[in-house]
Amino acid sequence: MMRRLDASGLKCPLPVLKARKVLLAMQPGDRLELTTTDAMSVVDIPVFCAQSGHIMVNESRQADGFVFLIERGPG
Repeated sequence: MMRRLDASGLKCPLPVLKARKVLLAMQPGDRLELTTTDAMSVVDIPVFCAQSGHIMVNESRQADGFVFLIERGPG
């Protein structure tokens, strides 16, 4: 299952907190596409994934922000 979360305009730590909440409601193996505009997201989101056991599948920069593809981990 794929879900999308637009956290554009939100500053740290809100994109991480909102992603965490959505991921907790998902099943292991499901994927979340997270869109952000906060420059700190490129640091915060990968660290969050590593600490929480989620998998950072892809990370890309777009003209208006960043897009992260996260797979929910087993925990």
